[in-house]
Amino acid sequence: MSPRACPRAPWGALLFALLALSACGEDSPRPSPDSGTEPDAGARPADPFADVVVSFQPGETAGFGQDRFPDVVLGPPRGAGDSNGSLDVLSLGKGGSIVLRFTDVGVVDGPGVDFLVFENPFLLANGSTYAETGEVAVSEDGVNWTTFPCAFTDAAGGYPGCAGVRPVLSDPTNGVSPTDPAVAGGDGFDLATVGLKRARFVRITDTGTNKYGGTSGGFDLDAVAVVHGESLSGTSP
Repeated sequence: MSPRACPRAPWGALLFALLALSACGEDSPRPSPDSGTEPDAGARPADPFADVVVSFQPGETAGFGQDRFPDVVLGPPRGAGDSNGSLDVLSLGKGGSIVLRFTDVGVVDGPGVDFLVFENPFLLANGSTYAETGEVAVSEDGVNWTTFPCAFTDAAGGYPGCAGVRPVLSDPTNGVSPTDPAVAGGDGFDLATVGLKRARFVRITDTGTNKYGGTSGGFDLDAVAVVHGESLSGTSP
């Protein structure tokens, strides 16, 4: 726009039917940002989406979506398809950064893509993509971070390694699995790329090279979903 659960299992097949029946989407009550309070384990079933906003540092021209924060970035993606950018997003602003935490299902290294980051890019009439890039980093403890390489100046090459590049096709209303990289849209990340086995925190930072203006500048975060995950039940924070 710039305008939870078997260890090491793919979550698309295991949880999509559950998600369709449960009320654990973005309208469910969530902890307030920076509260450090985790959701009641009995309040809702485990799901493969980010659960808590640990921190949000908006950059210049951020603001869009803050009236629905933090729920707007928790729960499933609400994609608008190839040709439209969803408005169910939070604009980070120039250089803005957000840290999300999984409390029930953590990311583990499996075959191929391990988690998906959803923004709101869309295809233009000339066949190119309107994209606003974000740099993605992961952590198991929320202290030590590993960053995925992001070629945010390589527009011709499709910004390899960055988030915010592929349109979002999955929406709770259309039956498209939000945890299947083959159909969900969004940008996939493989922990093996950075030599990690697991992660429970994801940080996304606007690259500072996007469009900025008004209150909808920069990377626009919709959601983050686990593809390969393991239950965090009974584990320490």
